Amino acid sequence: MRFPTRFSLYIIPLALLAASCPASASDWPQFRGPDRNGQSPETGLLTHWPESGPPLLWTAEGLGAGFSSAVVSGDTVYVTGMREDGAEGLLHAFDLDGNRRWSTPYGPEWDQAHPGSRYPPTFAGGRAYLLSGRGVVTAIDAATGEIIWQRDIAADFGGEAPAMGFAESLLIDRDHVIVTPGGPDASVVALNRENGETRWTSAGLSDQSAYCSPILIERGGARMIVTLVAATLAALDPETGALIWRVPFDENEELQNHAVAPVYENGLLYATSGHRKGGVLYELAPDGQSITERWRDEILNNHHGGVIFREGYLYGATLNGRWVCLAAEDGALQYEARGVGKGSITYADGHFYCYSEKGALGLVPAIPGEHAVTSEFRVNAGRGPHWAHPTIAGGRLYLRHGDVLRCYDLRQSG
Repeated sequence: MRFPTRFSLYIIPLALLAASCPASASDWPQFRGPDRNGQSPETGLLTHWPESGPPLLWTAEGLGAGFSSAVVSGDTVYVTGMREDGAEGLLHAFDLDGNRRWSTPYGPEWDQAHPGSRYPPTFAGGRAYLLSGRGVVTAIDAATGEIIWQRDIAADFGGEAPAMGFAESLLIDRDHVIVTPGGPDASVVALNRENGETRWTSAGLSDQSAYCSPILIERGGARMIVTLVAATLAALDPETGALIWRVPFDENEELQNHAVAPVYENGLLYATSGHRKGGVLYELAPDGQSITERWRDEILNNHHGGVIFREGYLYGATLNGRWVCLAAEDGALQYEARGVGKGSITYADGHFYCYSEKGALGLVPAIPGEHAVTSEFRVNAGRGPHWAHPTIAGGRLYLRHGDVLRCYDLRQSG
């Protein structure tokens, strides 16, 4: 089905998927990249920028309200928004030169606290899968923009939207779409990727959704979905939804905010929350069937900018706007610095791209010894907080701010 639209989009040229679904080396097919960890495999990128930033290739305006970052699948860039003449969500598709290919309405979006679209779609098998702030999952043909199926997870599983609406990046695992309705015995559910039918629900886990995007990890040959719900960190069998393990997390907080997905490396799992005093690092048993707390910190209370777990170190911004690095071995603080201020983090080619909520983007060498901003520029286009995470794909940087998407060239010349 397809909805009519009166929405108009203006393109201003300024120069000229899931764990089981492989993407090309230049793709960023879901929120936080190919492996959902904020890290890009790109190389050959600029190591310094002029004061104005990397070369600007194009700008797209009129996306509508929202905080979705861009995703790139093949030769198409996708981003969501909410039309300004009503609370209808839209998925926009652009070619790599910034020309609009199509714009598809997918139904009502979140129009209450911080109105607008939340996350970009996740791509698999030629389809885009996204969740609206109202709790509707939509599968869309990535080439044409045609809606294939929709499923109201709030109504179907008895879930209630959190204070800021449903907000997560859908996880695609094999033929399942993993989503978090937060209903009775259905904190997490798996839908059939082809038609949206229910495959399983998380019997025994009934916590409300709390903005977390699930991840898929493997330990000792065991595959598992790991996510944070309102008061629990849990691992589920991806084929059946059975609980593998669970531990309490933020169980005594009045307002759970788990917008930062857990991060995993070599048997170690770190979880944090913007409304608690730091985070917790856990060690998984060799067979993955149990989990043990190793240490707690009172520093890295990341709000929603994400954490990078790389080569034994954890990097991210704190709630009070400091950039920190912790050693995964024991939680020891490696550095604490002001940098560009509180924001989101993306890694590529030996550097962090630290994007301040006030619009400054800083380039920082990815080393545990210090946080040195070697290049910085300010994003002036668009309105509202700079909450969308940087996207890096095909030697390009994509930054969304309000109803504006900008594309920059990161490739080294020659």
